[in-house]
Amino acid sequence: MGNEPTDSSAFGNRLSERAATLSESGIRRYFELAEERDDVISLGVGEPDVSAPWGARVAAIESLERGRTSYTANRGLLELRERVAEYLTRWGLSYDPGEELLVTTGASEAVDLALRALVDPGDVVAVHQPTYISYGPGVELAGGEMLPVPTRAADEFALTPEVLSAAGAEEADVLVLCYPNNPTGATMSREQLARVAAFCREHDLLVVSDEIYAALTYDGGHASIASFSGMRERTLVVNGFSKAYAMTGLRLGFAAGPPEIVDAMTRIHQYTMLSAPTTAQYAALEALSSCGDEVDRMRREYDRRRRYVHSRFEEMGMDCFEPTGAFYAFPDCGEDDEAFAEALLEEQGVAVVPGRVFGAGGEGHLRVSYATGMNELKTAMNRIETFLVSR
Repeated sequence: MGNEPTDSSAFGNRLSERAATLSESGIRRYFELAEERDDVISLGVGEPDVSAPWGARVAAIESLERGRTSYTANRGLLELRERVAEYLTRWGLSYDPGEELLVTTGASEAVDLALRALVDPGDVVAVHQPTYISYGPGVELAGGEMLPVPTRAADEFALTPEVLSAAGAEEADVLVLCYPNNPTGATMSREQLARVAAFCREHDLLVVSDEIYAALTYDGGHASIASFSGMRERTLVVNGFSKAYAMTGLRLGFAAGPPEIVDAMTRIHQYTMLSAPTTAQYAALEALSSCGDEVDRMRREYDRRRRYVHSRFEEMGMDCFEPTGAFYAFPDCGEDDEAFAEALLEEQGVAVVPGRVFGAGGEGHLRVSYATGMNELKTAMNRIETFLVSR
């Protein structure tokens, strides 16, 4: 009788407080709504609409054919780390592949490891917003307290010492950066980053710089805050293969930083992932070795779509900061963004994400991904225009 099934499992009231109170991703809800209909054009997904370069796929296949199905070193294949170190030199960064690089299961794992390695309970982590939705929960799971630092469209969503001070970031322990930015498409110039770097040095902030979209910068090129004097010592750079190489499902990223932080992250990594997927590491090695032309082609295509989407929003009368990186536009919808997104999906079958899910400063905006085929993109923009005219 003691084994009779019950209506609920024994886990319901036994979850940890952190797990029980962790909020659901605001993006996921719109994916699920879109999946309920078969006529929806989704501009909500932050994922390239192309497959990984063929060379990378062949390398993955060959790795399996050769039986390379065992663990690699915890830090990842040395040959891959050497290629990553070479890759980073294009942004003026120099790292020792033996001690200063860690290959991770996606850039998301690298961010999580960095936060868990740097944050003690009660530590304050400053996060500029709007920004990628995982940083806040990552800080929370590490036991820290997130300090939101709002940025504004009027400032092109750039971070400044003034807004850092206004938010009280002098007292923070860590600053998380995400440029090129998801969801705004904003980048930071070297001049702007120099001012933020000075603030971090003056107030002894460590920096976790998520540069996953670095290769998708359209005007002026990418600058890393780690390349500034006195910043390499206090910065952990995160990057990966999901966006530039269209390898989202292969889940491969990397972290670069001083040996102390990379060693701490590696120890956590040892107990969770052991090592990143071996097949994906061989694919990434080939991607860095021979697929640069594919990345250039994808960037040119995203650039074409970026200009199209921005011009269409402007023609419709929707204020839209012109994105300079990543593959997102962030137009101002002029009203409640959640209500706008739900009505647009219901009436015209176009899925976008309300800006508010990306934090302070996102209210009244929409995240629109243009990593979608040009024909679908044109249809979606026409539907948005019809929606606006009908209101």
